[in-house]
Amino acid sequence: MLESVLTISLGAILINNFIFSQFLGCCPFLGCSTKIDTAVGMGIAVTFVMGLSSAICYLVNELLVSLDLGYMSTLAFILVIAVLVQFVEMFLKKSIPSLYTALGIYLPLITTNCAVLGVVLLNVQNNYNFIESVVYGITGGLGFMLAIVLFASVRDRLQFAEYPESFEGFPIALVTAGLLALAFMGFSGMQIG
Repeated sequence: MLESVLTISLGAILINNFIFSQFLGCCPFLGCSTKIDTAVGMGIAVTFVMGLSSAICYLVNELLVSLDLGYMSTLAFILVIAVLVQFVEMFLKKSIPSLYTALGIYLPLITTNCAVLGVVLLNVQNNYNFIESVVYGITGGLGFMLAIVLFASVRDRLQFAEYPESFEGFPIALVTAGLLALAFMGFSGMQIG
């Protein structure tokens, strides 16, 4: 069991990173990576939603399968994620208004973040049990946070770099994201045990 959890964790954070390997969740990744503190806040929010949605959606899926309504799982997952994001949004607005303001439009976009839906669908596809689902959700979120914070720190340094004028702004960000994805491909040969 421990080896399985370790394999899932390393896979979600490094080998099959949602941003750099599976290219899920790129909208908030590119939008909230201009400042490191905003990137950390978005990473924590996504990690929380991914972990909690993995736990709740596992139980919802078990219920739907037992009622022979497995075909409704994707719709049910979307509803669960939407409700969770609303709770996170209300919590941040009340508790940490500066982070709520900094995240802006990208906070409600967690609802449609394909990485959050992707993690619960992959839990079902990989036949993970409850513990494995929660671990995959949390570590998938941690991998997202690693990617967005790493990218934000590189974008912060790009302000002082020299590059051709045609790369100004978003193009250099895309080139940088591609280079980081190539760097993460180096983890693809990792094996445990």
